[in-house]
Amino acid sequence: MSDKLTEIMAWKRQEIASLLREVSLPELAAFNAMAPKPPSFAAALRRDDGKLAVIAEIKRRSPSAGAIAAGIAAPDQAVNYRAAGASALSILTDEKFFGGTLADLSSVTSFFREHRPAVPCLRKDFMVHPIQVLQAREAGASAILIIVRALTDEEIAKLFEAAKFAGLDTLFEIHTEAELERAVKHGAKIIGVNNRDLAIFKCDLGLSERLIPLFPKHVIAVSESGIFTGADAARVQAAGAHAILCGEALMKAPDTAALISEFRNR
Repeated sequence: MSDKLTEIMAWKRQEIASLLREVSLPELAAFNAMAPKPPSFAAALRRDDGKLAVIAEIKRRSPSAGAIAAGIAAPDQAVNYRAAGASALSILTDEKFFGGTLADLSSVTSFFREHRPAVPCLRKDFMVHPIQVLQAREAGASAILIIVRALTDEEIAKLFEAAKFAGLDTLFEIHTEAELERAVKHGAKIIGVNNRDLAIFKCDLGLSERLIPLFPKHVIAVSESGIFTGADAARVQAAGAHAILCGEALMKAPDTAALISEFRNR
């Protein structure tokens, strides 16, 4: 694990320590049965027209880019992304490093329930415990993130099972062949290649080009980070990506719809 990721994960475990309690699978299933059903994240990523699905990220800042859009209101940006044609949203809910909150996720999903159509939302955070899965479901998420390199196999299994019982999809994030093997072993159905090396915060789209062709055929492939142009999107699509996850470029784009169209039409 990189030094920065180690720092973030250590903080996350400390941050949620006071919230920890046993979260049973029946509790998750019961809440899922009672709560409004979120739109399918997985279904949004498999487009029938053969074009790339775009997961548009709401991100105010990051350790690599610094301030991106500090004052943005999450629902406003979500509406902008929906109008621009985003297939799904990724909403950062980590406050210390990314300037997001769980309330951002809740406000977006609540808005979509009242002003349809809804767009599936990924809770983008550093997940370590099933309590965070329950929080995600309560906030209206459609999916959670599992960062393979940051977790033990036991932690991954618990989070993945919790997500299933909560009715959530799971995006497994990898950076190496060994992490891909671990994700596949756990039964991952959606796997994302993070093109950013979290040790040095440098992006290399060659990572997606190398790893995505190794994915099992049934897996939905996502390329994350470092995608700024239609040419970048074309590279990872040629490697087999079904979707891209893009934050910084879309947050800064003067014309979000034009950039999403460029991603899809190359």
